[in-house]
Amino acid sequence: MLSSHLDHRLEAKFKELYRVHQERAANIDWSYHEFLPWDQGQDFKRVPYEPGQGNLSESLRIAVETALLTEVNLPWFTSHLNETFKGSFSVMHDFIHTWTAEEDQHSSLLETYLLLTRNGNPHTIHQLRKQTVEHGYVNDFTTPLETLAYTTIQELATMVFYNNVAKVAAEHDRTLSTLLRRLSKDETLHYAFYRDAVKSHLEVNENYIFYIADVMIKFTMPGEVIPDFEGRMSIIAKDASYGPIEYFDQVFEVLIEYWGIKQLRPSLPEAEEARLRVLKHYDRLKKVCTRLRAAKSRAAL
Repeated sequence: MLSSHLDHRLEAKFKELYRVHQERAANIDWSYHEFLPWDQGQDFKRVPYEPGQGNLSESLRIAVETALLTEVNLPWFTSHLNETFKGSFSVMHDFIHTWTAEEDQHSSLLETYLLLTRNGNPHTIHQLRKQTVEHGYVNDFTTPLETLAYTTIQELATMVFYNNVAKVAAEHDRTLSTLLRRLSKDETLHYAFYRDAVKSHLEVNENYIFYIADVMIKFTMPGEVIPDFEGRMSIIAKDASYGPIEYFDQVFEVLIEYWGIKQLRPSLPEAEEARLRVLKHYDRLKKVCTRLRAAKSRAAL
């Protein structure tokens, strides 16, 4: 079986992907202070927090808080990536450093927004943040190729989440909608790097699907360590436009098509078996989403 390390033939390709990323990121460089409603801020000592002071629906507030609690685990994510790609292409470590610097603003933007607009008890937000970071983050996928696949799915899912929540938020708070779309632009660039890094491996050897298959089948968001994550995601799926249907339509199926999983023809039997497991999982998710769509239509009527 092939090695799960990065293919040495692709080092130049990775350098090109990083160069393109740097160019695109430079064109949209930003600072989080530009996107915040500073005029809404009040001293919590002078004007103590009380429920009902915020302007968001409960489902939107939970969506933003959940995004914050995912983003605060950045130190753990960076640690995982550094460890995974130790000894790999030096350009991967350059990208990880850039990625960390770009992601670093996300939690600051989300938390400051919630505090300025009083959408949530500041003491509760602090405690949730502390619990999440104390819990840490451990990824089941620890080889370079698996991690490339995982981060591709995670970045695309986060991008879709921000864009979908932004659409809902536009009716309640245009400032929130704008800042979520700003975060989505970062996730789009990060997704593009990881996505094409995986695709380049499949282009040089289709047997690499062996290392990608389980990630696609067993993927879960890193936010699982957040307290009551499942309950949060149920609310977000119902009222904030991101759930199993959106994941299938806007994430999983997109990558099935982009990576050409249906067209791959691996030469190794275990790689072909892995490819077929992905497609079986695809069919299973499609059937589940068909039932969910039908149930949603009946509920709307």
